[in-house]
Amino acid sequence: MRSLTQRRRENQHAMNLFEYISDRWDRLALQGLLHVSAVVQCTIIAAVLGVVIGVAVYRSPIGSAVATALASTILTVPSFALLGLLIPVFGLGANTTVIALVLYALLPIVRNTIVGLGGVDPAVSDAARGIGMSRAGVLTRVELRLAWPAILAGMRVATQMLMGIAVIAAYAKGPGLGSEVFSGLTNAGSTNSLNQALTGTLGVVVLALILDAVYVLINRLTVSRGVRG
Repeated sequence: MRSLTQRRRENQHAMNLFEYISDRWDRLALQGLLHVSAVVQCTIIAAVLGVVIGVAVYRSPIGSAVATALASTILTVPSFALLGLLIPVFGLGANTTVIALVLYALLPIVRNTIVGLGGVDPAVSDAARGIGMSRAGVLTRVELRLAWPAILAGMRVATQMLMGIAVIAAYAKGPGLGSEVFSGLTNAGSTNSLNQALTGTLGVVVLALILDAVYVLINRLTVSRGVRG
């Protein structure tokens, strides 16, 4: 049996959040890195898909409405329910996590791509065609560049959403800080369970703020002052 001194040491240790983080820093840093990596990669995949969908439908009011409605429908499905539907097909692990996160990220990106492309002044597109640009050239060199601030804003919103949803993906054995949160909640009342849950939650919040700052920097570097203004 553990001595009274050992129990007191464990209780004191359990109450010290900073000491808990310090003792487990290597593991927490790896979990944080995996969490950010999963979110960023899934956002990029969703951005490619979302822009392609937006380009395909933005000139059609019906197509735009259908694409937005379908993406909105996915977003209304609870995270646990979607993971529960995907696990029997794709199993536990990264595949299920990636598919779920990409699906959830589509709505803001698709919607903002449609809005951004639809907001391009037709006179600008006509002028580009008038100097000999092809349809593809107008799209890639003019329209998408003008729509980029809206697309980037959609990616920014999607990233912040996925930071939280990726925590729930730990239910499907996904990577990241969600395992820390789930372990803390599952073992509620045991030594360090509160520290586990708090560490995972605070880690997600801090990483989300860092990623948001990165988007602000990207916006400043890639969007001209005239367009930002």
